[in-house]
Amino acid sequence: MSKKIVIVGAGPTGIGAAYRLNELGHESWDIYEQNGYLGGLAASFTDDKGFVWDVGGHVVFSHYDYFDRYVDSVLGDDYLSHERRSFIRIYDKWVPYPFQNNIRYLPKEIVLECLVGLFEASRDSHRSSNFREWIDAVFGRGIARHFMVPYNNMAWKFPLERMSKDWIAERVSVIDFERVLGNVVLQKDDVGWGPNSKFRFPLNGGTGAMFEGYRQHVKEHLHLNHRLIALDLNSRTLEFENGVRTTFDALLTSVPLDELAAITRVAPDAVRDAASRLGTTAGVMVGLGFRNPCPSDKCWMYFPEDNSPFYRVTYFSNYSPNNVPDADHHSLVCEVSCQPHELDNVARSAVESALDGLIAAGLIATQDVDGLVSTKVIKLSHSYPVPTLDRNQNLRTVLEFLESHNILSRGRFGGWRYEIGNTDHSFMQGKEAIDRILLGRPEQVWTELQ
Repeated sequence: MSKKIVIVGAGPTGIGAAYRLNELGHESWDIYEQNGYLGGLAASFTDDKGFVWDVGGHVVFSHYDYFDRYVDSVLGDDYLSHERRSFIRIYDKWVPYPFQNNIRYLPKEIVLECLVGLFEASRDSHRSSNFREWIDAVFGRGIARHFMVPYNNMAWKFPLERMSKDWIAERVSVIDFERVLGNVVLQKDDVGWGPNSKFRFPLNGGTGAMFEGYRQHVKEHLHLNHRLIALDLNSRTLEFENGVRTTFDALLTSVPLDELAAITRVAPDAVRDAASRLGTTAGVMVGLGFRNPCPSDKCWMYFPEDNSPFYRVTYFSNYSPNNVPDADHHSLVCEVSCQPHELDNVARSAVESALDGLIAAGLIATQDVDGLVSTKVIKLSHSYPVPTLDRNQNLRTVLEFLESHNILSRGRFGGWRYEIGNTDHSFMQGKEAIDRILLGRPEQVWTELQ
């Protein structure tokens, strides 16, 4: 219990670790964060017009009682509960989510194509070796052509043939032919699938309130505006851009693995190469605040068609009335994926492109642009950790090397496992990393899907 533990990154993983350290009464630890705020990719910002913006379209749902208890301890009763109202915009129609359960809303000839394809897929036992082949094998040619392939191309901006199928788990609704046919014949909506069908959201401060609300409990250990620039494995020393240096007995980091490997001294070339081969999608989040009441009760919407610049749009003001200045305003968050090298160019035209896309989708009218009173553009060099075909092999190379030096790399990009990259997963990875370091306990979340 005298170990000096250093945490790099005050996002969900780092705060999960800090919460557990406080529970255990361990005192020898510090947490360093490159930004001036807590939350990482789950942070929130309030602009000078009174609009709250999240980094992306977060909602609060959980697989773990432990994380729920943490959220309760921070938010108390200051949250709202919602039932998901999510849709896909396709062929000028709103199809309830998940798409494959609700194809009855499509034009009849497309419904037939989807049913025939799904029937054929249900009768064949095609093997699939990648995500693209898996889509065809499970959903058939109709659903694949009209939604699954174009949407995933929009969201990942990565060749689907180079992606593994092993990450699917609860991320994609996999259903049978009889269920789909019944929904079509009986004209029945089928919208309850998934762990986020019901979710919570902080009443004040956006998603980031879940982490900023814990600041008072870490302030004696917290070091903001410390960007890590070097990790020396021989001396177990961390060096930050502001000149600060510190040593550690055990290190927990959520720094993206490709960046961490690049600044790790004496790391073998094989480790650096493996880290550089990890796939990532970059992203741009576009917040748009309008001077008129919200026209819809929808939560979020998916956009698979190539005439849209974004793959998802959220009516962010519907999550909490305090996300906007008052009831006479509403806000939308548009999410755009791109390759990392395209990030700056995409961001430069993001607002104009988003407005054009919203008009084309019928979410706003041309005259509504005159009521645009606030914009927020957030660039993310790391948005989605891509589950490539060689990801697990590359991860083993990098993570086993780091662990041999008492370093655990966890979280959305510290662990690079999309299937356990949600906020609750990342928080639990931080908690369980501390249990491993101090108590010798195995990590359940990290290993349960391996």
